Amino acid sequence: MREEGIELSENERTRCEVWTRVMGYHRPVTAFNPGKQSEHRERTPFLESRCAPRC
Repeated sequence: MREEGIELSENERTRCEVWTRVMGYHRPVTAFNPGKQSEHRERTPFLESRCAPRC
């Protein structure tokens, strides 16, 4: 939860490293080439629905 009124300068912030699963293993997005990084930004998140009882 974020407290109101607290502002951080750029040198006080910590960059968050994003990892993703690619072909069965995990890699940081920063290790992707520029084309793959652009493709990753365009991805749409989704939630899997539960399987019907017949599955």
